[in-house]
Amino acid sequence: MLGIFIFFLIVTYIVVQGTRAALAWRKAAAAGDVNVIRDIVEDSLDAWRSAKRPKEVPVEVWRGIQSMQIVEIEAEMVRVSCQAEGDYRLVNGRWVETASPLQEGMAVTTRALDMLLYELPNFKPAKVQIDVYTTFRDADGATRRACILSTSATREAAREVDWEEWTPLEVVDALSGRYLLGDSGQPLPVEVEEPKVMESESAEAPPAPART
Repeated sequence: MLGIFIFFLIVTYIVVQGTRAALAWRKAAAAGDVNVIRDIVEDSLDAWRSAKRPKEVPVEVWRGIQSMQIVEIEAEMVRVSCQAEGDYRLVNGRWVETASPLQEGMAVTTRALDMLLYELPNFKPAKVQIDVYTTFRDADGATRRACILSTSATREAAREVDWEEWTPLEVVDALSGRYLLGDSGQPLPVEVEEPKVMESESAEAPPAPART
């Protein structure tokens, strides 16, 4: 009995400490502590990279989710970039494009917006921006990366989106996602604003709340 009592004391202590730490992080994020917010977002991106793909999410979409990198963090805004290369299937001995990079990018954007707006622990950003990049090949054979889709969504605008029923195209268009199409329907590069220089973690910056 004594051993069981001690075990429950230890478990209770761990739960209380974890709850206190979560509350401290939530309070710091709500106060606009950019260092804390950056840590929360980075931890979530790392967790998604190592997480098993949900059954309802296509492989190519989850690949795009796992490619997300932080571009810019502000007190109420998260901006990330990700990759989309299109999807190909072998049909009658020939490789056929079944989804263009833009189509895949829209699917990735829809899923990423949903996750960043509603699944970040201890922080609910007021705005999220997703920049989707793909590979372009120049005439001389050199490759370069360029943005083909940039979507910025506020929490208020996201409330008007039917995440379950709308197609990725409908979601992106409803949120005024920016993209360009060539004469044959191929995606073209779009200009995106340069990120502001994120605050460096200086010695004067207050330390992040301790985790347990």
